[in-house]
Amino acid sequence: MTAHRTAPALLAVVLLAAAPAAANPIGVVMESGRLAGHTVRGSALTVGRTVRDFFEHGPHTAGRTWKANAARLKDNAHADKERVKREAQSEE
Repeated sequence: MTAHRTAPALLAVVLLAAAPAAANPIGVVMESGRLAGHTVRGSALTVGRTVRDFFEHGPHTAGRTWKANAARLKDNAHADKERVKREAQSEE
């Protein structure tokens, strides 16, 4: 086999070996989609609230709003990540 054929085959073997045997692929995809949706929605809300506070209260309030919303977004992302991980390890 040539090098350009060996690399993809080797990558496929490594990925299949690394995949958990008891994963629920449909659940993982659903939870990953939910995580992506929450991230997009949370980011849009963060930007919107920050812009609103910038024009209504000034840059200092906008900075505090940005930091508070970013922290909330981070916490939600960690919770969603745990759900995806749990789903990947489930046997259903």
